[in-house]
Amino acid sequence: MAFGLQSLLDAVLPPQCLSCRAAVAVQGGLCPACWRATPFVAGLVCDACGIPLPGAEAAAAGVLCDDCLTIARPWRRGRAALVYEGNGRRLVLALKHGDRLDLVGPMAGWMLRAGETILAPGMLVAPVPLHWLRLALRRYNQAALLAAALARAAGLDHCPDLLVRPRRTASQDGRSRAARFAAMAGAIAPHPRRRHRIAGRDILIVDDVMTSGATFAAAAEAALAAGAASVSVLALARVAHRD
Repeated sequence: MAFGLQSLLDAVLPPQCLSCRAAVAVQGGLCPACWRATPFVAGLVCDACGIPLPGAEAAAAGVLCDDCLTIARPWRRGRAALVYEGNGRRLVLALKHGDRLDLVGPMAGWMLRAGETILAPGMLVAPVPLHWLRLALRRYNQAALLAAALARAAGLDHCPDLLVRPRRTASQDGRSRAARFAAMAGAIAPHPRRRHRIAGRDILIVDDVMTSGATFAAAAEAALAAGAASVSVLALARVAHRD
């Protein structure tokens, strides 16, 4: 029945590439050219932040990048599906600012594959929250959409309002690493009515982009302060340049 409905949908709306709109074989896919042009994270990565590292795949277990050797990360492990450049950046911005909600499902699939080594049974998935005013202006939280789709695909529990932003923070664009961490200090807190869902749980925090890790750090610290057993992080895209 589902196959028949999909066939009917494909006949009415032929599958198109998520990026360039060229014809593709299945809904939610990229054409060969856009697939090659999209910088998916593969091979050896930093176990804490997911940034690609030089070297062969699985050359070392638990290897860390230079930043994560010098910056204390409050979370246990981290991964990302894309490098935030080129077509990876264009796709992220299409979701974030272009109302391309059709990207959520495929992107969650990419994140599931990227994060398969850090996911564990019983994990509780939660998004990085937006301040209520920014949410009202943007109309949706892309991290929350990704977290919900990822949790469904992985068969994990999901809590969209596990964490909150009690105060509004300015845009992090153009700020130094130190300024990013200073701006995010204490900016995220556990939801007062959701703290009981955090205590003793392994938490997976989801966001669209990781740059310095300041936002993930604030979210992880809030979850740990509420009694989380551990925190891991998963981003759709990782900025690969150094601040």
